[in-house]
Amino acid sequence: MTTTYRIAPSILSADFARLGEEVKSVIDAGADWIHFDVMDNHYVPNLTFGPMICQALKPHAKTASGVAVPIDVHLMISPVDALAASFAEAGADLISFHPDASGHVHRSIQAIKSKGVKAGLVFNPAEPLDVLEWTLDEIDLILIMSVNPGFGGQSFIDSALRKIEHARKLIDASGRDIRLEVDGGIKVDNIRRVADAGADTFVAGSAIFGKPDYKGVVDQMRLALG
Repeated sequence: MTTTYRIAPSILSADFARLGEEVKSVIDAGADWIHFDVMDNHYVPNLTFGPMICQALKPHAKTASGVAVPIDVHLMISPVDALAASFAEAGADLISFHPDASGHVHRSIQAIKSKGVKAGLVFNPAEPLDVLEWTLDEIDLILIMSVNPGFGGQSFIDSALRKIEHARKLIDASGRDIRLEVDGGIKVDNIRRVADAGADTFVAGSAIFGKPDYKGVVDQMRLALG
């Protein structure tokens, strides 16, 4: 079975003064999803975007032919539920959160899915995957952090590869259609290794937005993925 790979540029590394334009540019360059990093200066030491910005960007998240491109919201916030609901109402297509940021992980998943949005769980570099034993039947996405959350532009943590392999085995054993996404330090020169470990969706921020030719980078990533 051939794997469908998705490239999800993180707008955390975009030019904030031209955000709508940046979203359009990166979609024209071949992005599959738009990744939206939400930080609250509480769960992580930084502050980024709220639901209003998601709502404002929603009309820009479509291809030149008008096909909607999914908005993939990664919540680095605590508590989870109220803001997750606001992002669902603002047009998010997928919402993922950190299990340790929620008082009741299963309830938070159900709350997201009740809004008609896909739900995911995110795992920090030193966090085990144990909670998946109880939640795998409910979720649509697993996001493995290959850097510590809170800032863009960090280097890939190699131990994440073992965690990706472990998550892939769990997904395959479940027989469910669950995306396995990786976020942190993804570049042209390591994306193949990450795919070989089992990932199918790749968040890239500075590796794309830090270069003048977005399409050139996305094309190189696709070439590496084969």
